[in-house]
Parts: sequence; structure tokens; C-alpha cells
Amino acid sequence: MSSFNFQEKCLQIRHDILDIFWGGQRGHIPSAFSLVEILVTLYYQKANLKRDKILLSKGHGCMALYAILSDLGYFPRSEFKKFCSTTGILGGHPTRKKVPGVEISSGSLGHGPSIAVGMAINLKSTKGNVYCVLGDGECNEGSVWEAALSANKNGLNNLTFIIDNNKQQSYGATEEVLPLEPFNDKWSSFGFNTKEVDLIKNPQCLKGALEQDLNIPTAIICHTRKGQGSKVLERNLNWHHLNGISAETFNQIRNSLTLL
Repeated sequence: MSSFNFQEKCLQIRHDILDIFWGGQRGHIPSAFSLVEILVTLYYQKANLKRDKILLSKGHGCMALYAILSDLGYFPRSEFKKFCSTTGILGGHPTRKKVPGVEISSGSLGHGPSIAVGMAINLKSTKGNVYCVLGDGECNEGSVWEAALSANKNGLNNLTFIIDNNKQQSYGATEEVLPLEPFNDKWSSFGFNTKEVDLIKNPQCLKGALEQDLNIPTAIICHTRKGQGSKVLERNLNWHHLNGISAETFNQIRNSLTLL
């Protein structure tokens, strides 16, 4: 993929997220935007889609996943217009078996890591890798840490937890709702090869961090901004979930998109 342009692809996916939103007149745009660089890296640059598994545990960011799966040919763009309708396949949270390419049904936060552990155990014999994408607020859930204990116990060096650390939750800053720091130390203490990448300053740096260099599970903390890529949406909790916005407001968001 020598002609692949990472920045242009991320911008395209953000425009497609807006098209999906407009089709359903609702959705979590900022939560999807902060996932874009993570998912583009996984789907276009890192994962072997015939062998590896990518799990989006942060289900409310599903519009980013939908945009990528459609771009890769899993289903037609015509489904964008039917987002969140009874006539379409794309719901406000992803559903396995209903949406081609979706590995798990998610939305109730904290469930993905345990499923990822089970998949990683199963795939060890085939050299398959499992990448589980979490939100930072999702790590408030105790089930995340139970899964982390199990991953360590089973020596799952084919499992990577990727945390979208945009530092905001639905109604406040993560630091105010339930502080996670020292976040890196927490993952390390659970037996993970822990790394941190800054996808704000260097949007393409996740690929290098995904190289596994130890015989233990990996956790990668990705520093992002909620609403990343749009000056209208970035770090503005008023935009957490939108519905029924005017065409003028929608176009303002569209026009605010920039290359990172």
C-alpha cells in the first residue's frame, strides 16, 4: 500500500462519519472522531483481517467503525442513509451478525476485554492477534480489570488493549468523574507491556507501538481529543450526543474538519 495516505484516509473517514450521522440525525460524533486514527491504523496498516480480530468495546463510537467497514467493502454506503432506522443494519451500537465485519455486539461498556481474552486464548494456536479498543471512561468498569488479570494469567502475548484516552466522559472530565491516574502504572501492575502514544501530536505513531516485543499482553494508552479533527467539536462536552441539528450547524461541523 505504497500509495496509502494516512492523513487523507482519516479525513475521509471523518466525512463519512458525518454522512452516517446525517442519515440517522443522531449519534456520538466526538466519540467516533477520537477513534479514527486508532481504527485506521488497525484496519489499513496493521491487522491481518483474515486472521486477526478487532473488537470495538467502546460501542458508542461505532460510526467510525461503520465508515471503515463500508470503505473496505463489507456493506454499501447506501446503509449510511438508514442509520438507526428499522430498515437498515447500522444501529446506534454495533451488532454482531447483523453488521458484516463487526466482531462483537457492544455498547454496555466493559464487556469487550473479557471477550477479547477468550478470543486470544482460542487464537494462540493459529498465531492470530486480538486488538480490543476501549474508552478511558470505560476503564471505570471493574470487568476491564478482571479481564486484565486473566490476560496476564494466560500469558496472552497476542492480545493488545488499545485505550482511547480522550480524557472526557459523557458528562465530565474523566479526572473529575473517576480519576484513572497513574494510568500507565495500573496497566503495568496488572502485568501488561504498557506503552503510551500521542495521537494529537503524531497521529501516525500507533503503528510502531503495535509491534509486540515482550511475551506478555500489551496495553497502549492513546492520547487523543474527544472530537479530534474538528475545532467545533474538540473537547466540547455539549456535543457528546447530537440529534436533530440544523443543516447550518451540520455544515459548520463539516467545514471545520482538517487534516491532522
